[in-house]
Amino acid sequence: MPQSEKDFDEDIELSDAPPIDEEKAPEGDSDIEEDTKLKPKASSNGTSKPAAEETPTEKKSKVEDMFDDDDDEYGMNDEEDAKLFAETETAIGQQLEMGGAMGPSDPGVMKAFYQRLLPFRSLFQWLNHSPVPSNDFAHREFAFTLPNEAYLRYQAFPSGDLLKKAVIELNPTRFEIGPVYSANPKDRKQLRKATFHPLQKELVFDIDMTDYDDIRTCCDNAKICNKCWSFVTMAIKVIDISLKEDFGFKHVLWVYSGRRGAHAWVCDKRARMMDDQKRRAIASYLEVVKGGSNTNKKVNVKRPLHPHLVRSFDILKEDFVARILEDQDPWRDTQGAEKLLKLIPDKDLAEGLRKKWESQANRLSVNKWEDINALAKTGVFKKLDTKLLKESKQDIIFEYMYPRLDAEVSKHLNHLLKSPFCVHPGTGRVCVPIDASKAEDFDPLGVPTVTELLEEINQWDHNHKMAKVEGEGAGAGTGIEEKHPDYEKTSLKPYVDFFKAFVARLIRDERGGGKVKNVDSMEF
Repeated sequence: MPQSEKDFDEDIELSDAPPIDEEKAPEGDSDIEEDTKLKPKASSNGTSKPAAEETPTEKKSKVEDMFDDDDDEYGMNDEEDAKLFAETETAIGQQLEMGGAMGPSDPGVMKAFYQRLLPFRSLFQWLNHSPVPSNDFAHREFAFTLPNEAYLRYQAFPSGDLLKKAVIELNPTRFEIGPVYSANPKDRKQLRKATFHPLQKELVFDIDMTDYDDIRTCCDNAKICNKCWSFVTMAIKVIDISLKEDFGFKHVLWVYSGRRGAHAWVCDKRARMMDDQKRRAIASYLEVVKGGSNTNKKVNVKRPLHPHLVRSFDILKEDFVARILEDQDPWRDTQGAEKLLKLIPDKDLAEGLRKKWESQANRLSVNKWEDINALAKTGVFKKLDTKLLKESKQDIIFEYMYPRLDAEVSKHLNHLLKSPFCVHPGTGRVCVPIDASKAEDFDPLGVPTVTELLEEINQWDHNHKMAKVEGEGAGAGTGIEEKHPDYEKTSLKPYVDFFKAFVARLIRDERGGGKVKNVDSMEF
């Protein structure tokens, strides 16, 4: 059963949660849901009690605090943060002294990342669609994969600050984002099923490199390189322009999956409010390559081509020779050549090509592609339908280059998808945003890993400290020291800045085009 479909139904205290034995979970349709609760803070007399309901004056004050310029999303804002920083750095230092390898599987590394680098405020604003807390965030489902592989669903938080505290305390290997429900997901057990249902969620798309394994020759399975990453680049270009020009969406966020793919989040309100039927319709509209590895011909489109396909073909054909024929060279060997021949509609032409290629072993794919037209023009094949041959060659380009989508991800309102800025547990790379307007410039192998980022912080702090000492030694004045959020000290900065700008544009449109005031300094 996929993780995103697992439900757990047992309330536990975060700090006292025992490891969960997933093997003991019942199979089938059983509904096992598990809530996690942050312990209530102790009162002044040392006892724990639930927080009192806020007065209107207190609520107003909190809203005004959202525009406090002095707040720092990433730095140490109080004694609790300072204590956690110290504990995390001590744990990492002890690990290094013992000669242990640091990576995303190390709890101390992940806790440091969550505390110092993950842009929780921007995530909150993105999902809340406003700087003012609302049910768009409070009724949003989050799901956590814990280090012991337990999977916690139906988590919800009234503010981004509480999400941050929960993530730091749980220290998950990843967390996923689900829909906004009609009520708080944590209260679902007290509600009738008819009154608890998903209301909205971003329209999402998933591109996974493994779906290209039957045509890429440079890598397979989880491996990627810059050659095969071009499949994802082409997919981003085709899907992004279609979503914006064909459907009129404006706010499409592309995010690197951390290893071998990319996710698209369509954040426009009109997209978020679509039901499953409309989501299926858009997924079907964009789905062109169909069939598994045993399907000989995966593209069967009607003529004349739909304008979306005409535009897509014009985008793809420009890179066909370089990306497919030269980089992948998929038809060089006999097995690859036979696959191409099955896509040639004229059997006599296909047989003529087969004989030519058998006499020239390992002929390059670029030459074999040219052979198709060259042999067709000889006039030997009297019954050759040149129009059908041209269309078949177009279909071949579509089959090898058109985006291969996991359509099921897009069809359902309640589907969970990994959050931006999570860390991939296998590669350690951060799931950073991709600028679709510069998709060709994105290098997945150049995305920073969590350990590289923490080292960059240490190096920046060291250099800054040395410069300060040298400045004081030279008699420089000691003015007010400028604070720098930790992400600004690292190669994560351009990705966070891009995300912040995206969120600001989204909120501006949600507010009817009004100016977004002080987005970077908003309190939760």
